[in-house]
Amino acid sequence: MTVASRTVRIGSSHGLHARPAKLFAQAAKESGIAVTVAKDSGKPVNAASILGVIALGVEHGDYVTLTADGENADAVLDTLTELLTTDHDEEPA
Repeated sequence: MTVASRTVRIGSSHGLHARPAKLFAQAAKESGIAVTVAKDSGKPVNAASILGVIALGVEHGDYVTLTADGENADAVLDTLTELLTTDHDEEPA
């Protein structure tokens, strides 16, 4: 198995509230491998759990650490990183 980890800065201007947390948790679940997310040096939670992700209280500009354990772990983290660094609260042009 491949274990990969990376630290990411949150891009959504309102942090990981319901909508971006749902998108992130859904993508983590669909990856088919174990993914955890932790805020700063806190306890990691299951990234596929929307309640766990929201409970972290992640705000705009906070850093989280993602860890994926399984085949294609780096590719999964690439996808999740893009979701976390995108501002999902930005108004459409």
